[in-house]
Amino acid sequence: MQLHEPVTLPVAGDDARFHVRRVYCVGRNYLDHIREMKEADERDPPFFFQKPTDAIVQGGAVVPYPAATKDFQFEVELVAAIGRGGFDIPVSAAEAHIFGYAIGIDLTRRDLQRDAAKRGLPWEMGKSFDYSAPCGPIHRIGVTGPISKGTISLSVNGTVRQNGDIGQMIWNVPEIIAQLSGEYELYPGDIILTGTPAGVGPLVPGDVVDCSIERLGSLQIRIGPRRSRKN
Repeated sequence: MQLHEPVTLPVAGDDARFHVRRVYCVGRNYLDHIREMKEADERDPPFFFQKPTDAIVQGGAVVPYPAATKDFQFEVELVAAIGRGGFDIPVSAAEAHIFGYAIGIDLTRRDLQRDAAKRGLPWEMGKSFDYSAPCGPIHRIGVTGPISKGTISLSVNGTVRQNGDIGQMIWNVPEIIAQLSGEYELYPGDIILTGTPAGVGPLVPGDVVDCSIERLGSLQIRIGPRRSRKN
């Protein structure tokens, strides 16, 4: 049996590594994305799902087109990295628990996600597959300051597909941390993908995906051939 190495992300500006414990994701946190998906009440509170930690891939990676889907889509997201744990953290104290921020992509098998939603099943088949969580370096909050606004964008082969502002979030990062920590105890090493703006769409093999968030630089991946069964 092959044992996997611990999953870590680089910390921008130094040689430290951020050891990832869990990957949490927020569903539907931008109004324009809720409206384009036409699948939720705009007044719904945030809800959460998880991806496996070893779904993380770093910038520059070639991400294979996943099996079992005909509608593989991108979603650029601000990532909040937890540096101090806690349970039932109040909004007013949440910022003190943030280690830093990164750029992330919530890659999605949209057809499987929609099928699961229609059947009342969990989203894992559409969200929690191999290579589904590209993530850039963690930028310390002491360098960036709290991020509550700023441009977030994604382009495919040089064409802008998503272009929004972090300030358009329904639930900001401290509110997300407060809500999530009431459902799960958070620990150092947890990361949270905080939702995506409108403009999500399909990817095909050969596509080059470039993401950027103000103060966090950029993240690029390329989509490789569809995964095939090994001989």
